[in-house]
Amino acid sequence: MSKVLLLDIVGLTPRALAAMPRLSALGRRGGQVGLDTILPAVTCSVQSTMLTGLAPREHGIVGNGWYFRGLGDPLLWRQHNKLVAGEKVWETARRSRPELRTANLGWWFAMGATTDVTVTPRPIYHADGRKSPDAYVRPAALHDQLVGALGEFPLFQYWGPTATIRSSAWLTEATRGIITERWGPAPDLAMAYLPHLDYDLQRFGPNGAEADRAARELDDTIAPLLDDAADRGYTVVAVSEYGIEQASRPVDVNRALRRAGLLEVYVQDGREQLDPWTSRAFAVADHQVAHVYVPDAADLARVAALLRGLEGVDEVLDREAQARYGLDHERSGDLVVVAEPGAWFTYYFWLDDDRAPEYARGVDIHRKPGYDPAELFFDPADRLAKAKAGVNLVKKKLGLRYAMSTVPLDPTCVRGTHGRLPTSRHDAPMVVTSDSGLLPDVEALPAAGVRDLVLRGLGA
Repeated sequence: MSKVLLLDIVGLTPRALAAMPRLSALGRRGGQVGLDTILPAVTCSVQSTMLTGLAPREHGIVGNGWYFRGLGDPLLWRQHNKLVAGEKVWETARRSRPELRTANLGWWFAMGATTDVTVTPRPIYHADGRKSPDAYVRPAALHDQLVGALGEFPLFQYWGPTATIRSSAWLTEATRGIITERWGPAPDLAMAYLPHLDYDLQRFGPNGAEADRAARELDDTIAPLLDDAADRGYTVVAVSEYGIEQASRPVDVNRALRRAGLLEVYVQDGREQLDPWTSRAFAVADHQVAHVYVPDAADLARVAALLRGLEGVDEVLDREAQARYGLDHERSGDLVVVAEPGAWFTYYFWLDDDRAPEYARGVDIHRKPGYDPAELFFDPADRLAKAKAGVNLVKKKLGLRYAMSTVPLDPTCVRGTHGRLPTSRHDAPMVVTSDSGLLPDVEALPAAGVRDLVLRGLGA
């Protein structure tokens, strides 16, 4: 029976592929086309569209996070698969191939999914406040087999200032073991998420030597996996969610709302916290897209006018305009703001860094009410930042509590961004496959078309 290895190589573009000889050779033998991504061009939204064939208005994943109105909290990076509406590609395939087995290694919204094998990052949150690396693994017996063979999942190399190739290498080796039946029957559809290009392209931008080095490093890492896939009869389909463009201008959308008297804060221990319950407008910033929530419709016109006048804003989308992009879902902001090329939105809402919340200087993706790419850096203004991190790692090994306060509050260090629709095909995402017969005769495949491409690869 037909088998597919679906690789999500984050940040893969024609520019990046030129520095990846092994993957380039696979594409020359098979085929490659561009990929027309969606708005917002961010991980959770694009992956959900690829796996369901639906737009965000239908599957409901309007970003990497949004304001959960029923909870009164902005939350990012949730993991439960039930948040994604619609039938997933493996569920569709099982209607014609009931015996079909699926493994998901790292694609988002994995917990509670109907895959046969699931591996997704999931730290241990100890009762004393410490956080340790680990992963959620199903079936449960596979957890210790993976850790025994590969070591613990390298969580602190998966995101943050110490992010490296190690996390993508771990996921690659786990995928190799899964498809070669090291730990059980091989899946018919194996999905692996490989985020390595995301790191240095956001740190240094997509055009420099660092980007080429990261692409070569990832290409070397996945070469044995591509060999295993060929030996085991898998059709390889490599996709990308977005391309990363040069970042030049952070836009403080929440600070603009606060200065206008629309965003409110409350104070704890001398530090300010976002108050979403009483604010008349606030934004959940997500790279180059921000969802702006305006509880009182009477404020919409004023807020929209303020946002349109903000330097670095390209579009302000009301519900009617959101419909043009398939983004008109109840989870979306009452207004959605899109940045100009090169600009991106910070989540910052404080006006004095001395009043910033404690989490602002740490890697804390679940408490921050927006995405923070500055988490990829040690604070360049703090010469002791790396030393402090080393001391904290010693405390961790000793079982002591610690606070990793090393992230800069100056966002100008960020050199790469994404989220808006690309303006150049050379910097847009793409599809590379070992089977040219899967690809339609088009210049670019819609992101929603990845689902049908995978179904064809599975013969479903």
